[in-house]
Amino acid sequence: MKLVILGGGGFRVPLVHGALLHDTAERRVTEVVLHDTDPSRLDVMRQVLAQQAEKYASAGVAPPTVSATTDLDMALTGSDFVFSAMRVGGLEGRTVDELLALDLGLLGQETTGPGGVGYGLRTVPVALDVARRVQHLAPDAWVINFTNPAGLVTQAMQSVLGDRVVGICDSPLGLAKRAAAALGHDLGDLDIDYAGLNHLGWLTGLRLEGRDLLPDLLTDDAALAGIEEGHLFGTDWLRSLGALPNEYLYYYYFTRDAIAQIAGAPQTRGEYLVAQQADFYPAVARHPGEAWDRWDAVRRERNATYMQETREADDGESHERSEADVEGGGYEGVALALMAAIARDEPARLILNVRNRGTVACLPDDAVVEVPCRVDASGPVPVAVGPLPGHALGLAQQVKAVDELVIRAAVEQSRSLAVQAFALHPLVDSVTVARELLAAYGRRLPEFYSRLR
Repeated sequence: MKLVILGGGGFRVPLVHGALLHDTAERRVTEVVLHDTDPSRLDVMRQVLAQQAEKYASAGVAPPTVSATTDLDMALTGSDFVFSAMRVGGLEGRTVDELLALDLGLLGQETTGPGGVGYGLRTVPVALDVARRVQHLAPDAWVINFTNPAGLVTQAMQSVLGDRVVGICDSPLGLAKRAAAALGHDLGDLDIDYAGLNHLGWLTGLRLEGRDLLPDLLTDDAALAGIEEGHLFGTDWLRSLGALPNEYLYYYYFTRDAIAQIAGAPQTRGEYLVAQQADFYPAVARHPGEAWDRWDAVRRERNATYMQETREADDGESHERSEADVEGGGYEGVALALMAAIARDEPARLILNVRNRGTVACLPDDAVVEVPCRVDASGPVPVAVGPLPGHALGLAQQVKAVDELVIRAAVEQSRSLAVQAFALHPLVDSVTVARELLAAYGRRLPEFYSRLR
């Protein structure tokens, strides 16, 4: 099978390639095509992947061939799966998403809040163009979307390709695995009750033979405090909710704290990554024989500092991420399991971003939601989930309405709809500020926002 990776020069590409190297099934990915607009980054990633294949290829199984191109149509033609991990505007765009919001006293984060709206406005037109090209050049291909904001972008691409676009994220599965482990169980033995939107979901149940074990975790002080969510939200707040929220809900429940922590840091996450990658890519170009070792060292450092602002304690100390979290990403495993289920009819249970169709009550049927799914050769089918409590449903409805405004604004090139999207987001507190945000985006990144009228 042929897998195309959009954003193929991106730093996370070796995670997907590493998962492919451990797949020994007869029907597997045998050809990987990396696509990116930056040929120098593509050259670096090819060096990293070649050395990774030498280190980790399964005995007796040839690793997939890897090629790279800046020609999108050439990459897509004849593909079986398209993995989308584009970053429209690059890391420089991410820093704009963070800093513009912070300058106006708002949360500065790449996918949550005003930064996510800005990111979505410039990404939707590119994602729709990709979807149309897939429709023409590889009409039977499945698109696995990891491009953020993942739920919003998945929904936009589905308007062209329908259910053959599936969004993935590692956050919800990581949450469920941590909760299951704290209860002394393997996640595969449990039924997961998780629902919401991408970066806005709640684990409301973990059932073993019909019995919900989550209340046992919520009443166990030591076990609850020992998981990442216990550190992040505090055990009292988790018990008040009666659920475990996705880590990104920290930005909604502790907005002022997050703003203060990000604003008080020496640099934003985007600025940190810009500096890190400005060192990494030239270093590999100068020392190609060390490509994979340098990538692995940077990966560990990057993972260890992920969402670091959420781990600052009141006394200024911060707790470290668990070794499993530092080692793990996780989304590459979701992607491989999804491809295996569809291509080889290997049934899987995954938390995915798919069309709602009544799964989450009181959200539109065509809205993309993040829920547990059963997946086989026919694709993912959402499983029944319990209703979200009122506070969670209200927040999800408001954010989904903003998602839909972003898509409409991008498609209709409407400045008025873009202002509405900013203004109606629950983390933006003023229409005046919404207008200032859009004007600032136009000044900083005119190539993406000048089309709005």
